Amino acid sequence: MPLYQEQQLRVYNTLSGEKEVFTPILDGKVGMYVCGPTVYNYVHLGNCRTFISFDLIYRYLKHLGYSVRYVRNITDVGHIVDDVDEGEDKIAKRARIEQIEPMEIVQKYTINFHNILKQFNNLPPSIEPTATGHIIDQIEIIQGIIDNGLAYEVNGSVYFDVEKYNQSNDYGILSGRKIEDMLSNTRELDGQSDKRNPLDFALWKNAEPQHIMRWPSPWGDGFPGWHLECTAMSTKYLGKHFDIHGGGMDLKFPHHECEIAQNQACTGNTPVNYWMHANMLTLNGKKMSKSTGNNILPDELFSGENNILSKAIAPSVARFFILQAHYRSILDFSDEAIMASEKGFQRLMEAIKALKDLKTSNNTSIDLAKWTQNCYDAMNDDFNSPILIAHLFEAVKMINLIKEGKETITKEDLEILTQTMHAFVFDVLGLENSEESANNNDKLEGVVNMLISMRNEARANKDFAMSDHIRDELARLGIQLKDGKEGTSFTF
Repeated sequence: MPLYQEQQLRVYNTLSGEKEVFTPILDGKVGMYVCGPTVYNYVHLGNCRTFISFDLIYRYLKHLGYSVRYVRNITDVGHIVDDVDEGEDKIAKRARIEQIEPMEIVQKYTINFHNILKQFNNLPPSIEPTATGHIIDQIEIIQGIIDNGLAYEVNGSVYFDVEKYNQSNDYGILSGRKIEDMLSNTRELDGQSDKRNPLDFALWKNAEPQHIMRWPSPWGDGFPGWHLECTAMSTKYLGKHFDIHGGGMDLKFPHHECEIAQNQACTGNTPVNYWMHANMLTLNGKKMSKSTGNNILPDELFSGENNILSKAIAPSVARFFILQAHYRSILDFSDEAIMASEKGFQRLMEAIKALKDLKTSNNTSIDLAKWTQNCYDAMNDDFNSPILIAHLFEAVKMINLIKEGKETITKEDLEILTQTMHAFVFDVLGLENSEESANNNDKLEGVVNMLISMRNEARANKDFAMSDHIRDELARLGIQLKDGKEGTSFTF
């Protein structure tokens, strides 16, 4: 019998503002969509917190025995600066600054995103669609909304008619905002004259002659609106009605609000049963910001090359720090806090290592069943990882007492304790033993250097087919070779 039939999971639903018993649409199957990054720059630590939070949720659902289809998109077009309908596309702007093609920007920062999440030990999603790969799907949705009388075309752009939609629906149902208040607080901006109402948002934007990223449509050459992309990709792979939609708290309005409106306008369906939002990460008590310098990138965290922390921090320690706070709570990142987390992480790993050397007895003096259920109760309460971690440290105390001979445990119960600790620490929390990871990295580097030597030998023998084969196979595994004057280097 799968665990989900024994455990009652409760999830905080942003839509209702309450914790609700989680009941998937299809028994034993879960469809989950999480808004991915706009790949125009290096992924920052705040974004990573969101993706680690939903990795925890994904892992626990799988642990409970659910078959999970996890869809997380890549936004590679159509995301305007400051998330408004006028201005310059973030990717196009970055391409202009770096003087390369927009799709080079997309490739560069998508690779960075994947490499960082891999170091954090995030599981890859089941499907990772891109906005540019779903232009036709987006055009079809726009046409459906127009056909239903809830969108209009002006000068090659198409806008969603918020006021008309609100006559029979509730625009603001997710964020709790009232359209009257939004209208009174909205001023007419330059460039919005095409809109019937300042709250209307773009479904399709007409491309100016200088706009590089453009596609043909019934309304002329242009590109899709940001909100539309997620509606198209989520419903294509999860259906018009699915279980979970997640993202950062900053996406609740307008992005997710607009997604609900688009889906409702096109299909007549409320798209999602459970809306989930991860909260923000602050740095030294202030909002992270590149402009003020109050910012740290994951690579700077791992390498120690920053002016914020006193030493380099392993990815698993940073992950542990993030999971020590509930995903819906604001978490403040500081040198003092992360160093305390590192000590706790090391204590946890030392206790797990000690499990294999514990001496067993004819009886068990601890209530192992109650402790195990306490761990499940924590995760069943809206994925409460800090409470789970507190229970894991209770087990650390138990392990140390057994080690000192002050508590006893049978061989059978030691196996259960070991399996449960491994399940929650490694499978659910997704932590890795830093020492073991470092040893594995050393071994991997040794193997890659051996293959580079073999490739150099092949090139010296003019066996270019073998040389290219080694390079291409390493690239397929995410290891990039770079030939230079001083030899060949590589990056993971």
